[in-house]
Amino acid sequence: MKKVLFGIALIAALGIAACGNQQKSTFNDGEYTGTAAGYGGDLEVKVTVAENKINNVEVVTHSETAGISDEAISEIPKKIVEAQNTEVDVVSGSTVTSDGIKAAAADALTQAK
Repeated sequence: MKKVLFGIALIAALGIAACGNQQKSTFNDGEYTGTAAGYGGDLEVKVTVAENKINNVEVVTHSETAGISDEAISEIPKKIVEAQNTEVDVVSGSTVTSDGIKAAAADALTQAK
């Protein structure tokens, strides 16, 4: 009986420790640019970081198809700021553009570390 209780206590302690203080990424303040491939060519994204938070993401240059990529170019940066990371859902119909924006933002954020 003691072995069973000890085993349960050990499993509970390991579970609590695993869910504990997870280390967050820390960013240096500043503006960083990143590039990645989009559907129509390379995309350039500017990411602004302040007080360890992503404050702004802006697509600076792109060669994407007007009309088709417009929603991704406007919405993906907003989603990244809201989520505080680049793991956001893509815009339907503009998957490659969305992925390119996310990858360019991730490239910029690696420079901020």
